Amino acid sequence: MNRRSFSKLTVLGIVAASLPLVARAAILEMIDRDELLGKGSPLLTKTSTYRLRPEAAIAFEEMKAAALKDGIKFQVVSSYRDYNHQNRIWERKYKRFRESGLSHLATINKIIEYSTIPGTSRHHWGTDIDIVDATPGVTSGLLVPSKFHGSGPFCKFKEWMDAHANSFGFYLVYTDTYDRKGFKYEPWHYSYKALSLDYLKAYQALDIKSQLQAANLLGSEYFTDSFIERYLKENVGDINPALLP
Repeated sequence: MNRRSFSKLTVLGIVAASLPLVARAAILEMIDRDELLGKGSPLLTKTSTYRLRPEAAIAFEEMKAAALKDGIKFQVVSSYRDYNHQNRIWERKYKRFRESGLSHLATINKIIEYSTIPGTSRHHWGTDIDIVDATPGVTSGLLVPSKFHGSGPFCKFKEWMDAHANSFGFYLVYTDTYDRKGFKYEPWHYSYKALSLDYLKAYQALDIKSQLQAANLLGSEYFTDSFIERYLKENVGDINPALLP
């Protein structure tokens, strides 16, 4: 991202951050429904490595610069993903697990250990980002929880994020809390709280059940009322309490 572009984004971030909370909430409540579902055209900061909403991008650049001073070089694995991108992930995994012999229901449950149903991903909002440390030179199997603990290559990254991420507004979404349900622990997935709190609130006000039951997705005929209710409660709602409205 060039200096001129970043300067413009900095101004946008300052303006957004200076708005009264009531005004900001009112703006976020007007977010287009399609954007919440990954089908819109959100305003995003686009660099060679990530896409985030401008306010989140400014905070991320500040965090990245601070980490670099301490020997941590951020490597972005994923940021904004639209509906079609998420559907490609869903279809690839669905076909792979079915070919391995899993039933349709077992396939769906296997996918949602780590991947969302299209239309339900926090990555649709442009507020969330998956990051690791490029310094150790790991080239494959980046998103493996064990690599962030013990003697894993991303331990230093994890320690730095635990100590500093919140001060830049980023919070781990899927924690390793013992009794948390839904998606498994993801020590790489961070959310920019100042925006995602309101995005989640707006998202939860939508009729997601109807959206999922009407979706033409692989396996969507198995999205029963009880499955959707559990998915929304556990996979969408059972996250880091700091990120709940």
